Amino acid sequence: MITSMQRNPSSPDDFHENHPFREPKTSPVLTYGFPRDFLGNKHVYVVMSSRAKGLTVGVNLNPDNRCNFDCVYCEIDRRSSDQSENKVDAELVKHELVRTLTALKSGQLRERPYYSHLPLDLLSLRHVALSGHGEPTLCKEFDKVVESVSHVRAQGHFPFFKLVLFTNGSVLDDPLVQKGLKMLTTKDEIWAKLDAGTEAYMKKVNKTEVSIAKILSNISMVGKQRPIIIQSLFPLYNNEEPPMAEIMEYSMRLRELKHSGVNIPLVQIYSANRPMVSSGCGHLRLKTLSQIAKIVRAETGLIVELF
Repeated sequence: MITSMQRNPSSPDDFHENHPFREPKTSPVLTYGFPRDFLGNKHVYVVMSSRAKGLTVGVNLNPDNRCNFDCVYCEIDRRSSDQSENKVDAELVKHELVRTLTALKSGQLRERPYYSHLPLDLLSLRHVALSGHGEPTLCKEFDKVVESVSHVRAQGHFPFFKLVLFTNGSVLDDPLVQKGLKMLTTKDEIWAKLDAGTEAYMKKVNKTEVSIAKILSNISMVGKQRPIIIQSLFPLYNNEEPPMAEIMEYSMRLRELKHSGVNIPLVQIYSANRPMVSSGCGHLRLKTLSQIAKIVRAETGLIVELF
């Protein structure tokens, strides 16, 4: 093993015209690591993100909690999935996004206690994320949502914002997903998950039937068309750190992708920092994460950031 290392939304009916943002029922942890704040929305939320280095607006494309991964570090309880919430209304997404961006632009968010103490720079919008309580590309309305969000941006009522897709990469080859990806500009980004270098470790941490070969193939396909950022979370699981052999295999997968022509401008390495459903999962010490990053840099030559 690596030596001693670590590092439901409210109903839209609650969205009032004069006071659109109600206080959430639970208090977020200060600054980074606190839960998504839906502000009375069904799909659109705000969150302070360490990887974005500030405030992001997100779109939850999985109100039914649907995912084809069941990661040990996930904060979403898959047992609470609601199949009746499996449809995303792209028009509602547009409406909620406009109202949320309007509140950010006017400074209304800063009037809320959770954000009032933060420096203005942290409350500057970093990006709008296509994400969710599951895998966003599993959403059957994925392309329609991308179109709606892109339309809001194209209207020019708000300062230009970058779109970022958070994905586990499993269905990037799906025709509807490909249709949605074609609407992204060169300034937009795709952040693809890769938490393992071997099939066995991927099944242990991500608990999925999707093969690592499928994930790597899809990352390769997209990454040869446009830059793709790799996001990798390494947890402390059952008091065990990721084995050194696994980190070497993981580095080898990244090196293979790079040498095959995949454009990877950045690798994000981090650990779990929100309350998790799994009691056996914890946060790696910074010393461990730093050692992982050092190995990846040495083996791949890629730029690596720790969070």
